[in-house]
Amino acid sequence: MPRARVLLLTLIALIAFAANSILCRLAFERSTIDAASFTAIRLLSGALALWLLLAWRRSGHKTGGNWPSAVALFVYAAAFSLAYVSLPTGVGALLLFGAVQATMILAGLRAGERLNRWQGTGLLLALGGLGYLMLPGLSAPPLGGSVLMLAAGMAWGVYSLRGRGVTDPLGATAGNFLRTVPLGLGLTAAALPWLQVDAAGAGYAVLSGALASGVGYAVWYAALRGLVATTAATVQLSVPLFAAAGGALLLDEPLTWRLAFASIAVLGGIALVVLRRSSPS
Repeated sequence: MPRARVLLLTLIALIAFAANSILCRLAFERSTIDAASFTAIRLLSGALALWLLLAWRRSGHKTGGNWPSAVALFVYAAAFSLAYVSLPTGVGALLLFGAVQATMILAGLRAGERLNRWQGTGLLLALGGLGYLMLPGLSAPPLGGSVLMLAAGMAWGVYSLRGRGVTDPLGATAGNFLRTVPLGLGLTAAALPWLQVDAAGAGYAVLSGALASGVGYAVWYAALRGLVATTAATVQLSVPLFAAAGGALLLDEPLTWRLAFASIAVLGGIALVVLRRSSPS
């Protein structure tokens, strides 16, 4: 694949990932939609978009996936929406990304992987950055939303780990999204007395599900063919920065010193773990 095309696809995918955070915040700031409805519409539109992509790519399209992965995907999507009711865009993206990477790194340690001294320092730095972000203070994010976003990141980390080695990632993702639809409908049924849906909120949820999630994941899989593993992991460090920039531009969210220092610690620490993977200890 030509290098220029890989770079373009990668940039589009990273912007799509950040757009999920921005669209969710826009929905709660500029519409009356509730978190359960946003989750259900996002999952339904994502499933439809991925199914259509699968049908377009193949004559006899076939979905894959499994229920444990679908449950992890649903937990991520539900906790993500609930967290963004109260969290700023950049803070939420940083907590999400940090929790995803920490979950995958800790799973590797549990499986017997070992970190060299640079990687160990990086892991402690990243975890310390997350802790610093959540310390009590005037600029601290809401604790409830922070815990929910950390849970969303852990669920997405589990989902990502379960997807390792999948031979058909698009088919598996489409199948997992389809399986989340009844779970999303169950969530809306449980939250029926509190449901509120308007056209603007539904529109943001559809954009998040169909474009930022469905098409975004498909573009990312295409970009991965031209990226080595360490590069793929490292470029994702930009997602919280894109999200914070989008929140500042579109929602007038402040870029605080606490967020800046926490971002340096978390993203720098994770970069140390990823980039020093093959370095001697």
